[in-house]
Amino acid sequence: MEWVSAIGDFAEQGGATIWVLLVVCMLQWALIVERILFYGFTFRRRELALLTAWRERCDHHSWRARKIRDQLVAQAGMELRSALPLLKTLIALCPLLGLLGTVTGMVSVFDVIAVTGTSDAQAMAQGVYRATIPTMAGLVVAISGIYFAAQLQRWADLRIARFNDGLSFSAEAK
Repeated sequence: MEWVSAIGDFAEQGGATIWVLLVVCMLQWALIVERILFYGFTFRRRELALLTAWRERCDHHSWRARKIRDQLVAQAGMELRSALPLLKTLIALCPLLGLLGTVTGMVSVFDVIAVTGTSDAQAMAQGVYRATIPTMAGLVVAISGIYFAAQLQRWADLRIARFNDGLSFSAEAK
C-alpha cells in the first residue's frame, strides 16, 4: 500500500490534473492491454473463421468473389484497428492535460507573488516546481503510449497483410 501513498503524495504536489492524467493513463493502458489480448487470442480465432469461410467458397475468381474477399479484408482491418484512434486521441490528450496543470499551477505562483511580493524566492520556486509536475506526468504517459500505439499499428498492418495474403493464396490453390 506504500505505492498508493506515493501516488497520493505525487498528486497532491501536482494538483487536480494529476488525477485526470491518472484516469487517462489507466484508460490508455487498458486499451493497450485489450488490443494485445485481442491480437493474440481473439483475432486468431476470428481470422481462422474468415479464412475457412473463404476457402469453402467454390468461386474465387468472379467479380462477386473479389468483392466478398475485399469485404473480408476490410472487416478484418476494422476489427484490428478499432481501438487505435481512441488510443491515439488519449495519447495526444496527455501533454495537453499536463500543460493545463502547469498553467493552473503557474496561476497559483502568480497569486503567491501578488500576496507576498517577489522577495519570497523559495515560495516561487516551490510553486514552479509544483506547476511543472503535471507537464512531466503528461509527457511520461504520452511517451509510453506512443511506443505501444505505434507497435499496435504495425501489428495490425502486419496481420491485415498476412490475412490478405492468406486469402490470395487460398484463391490460387483451388
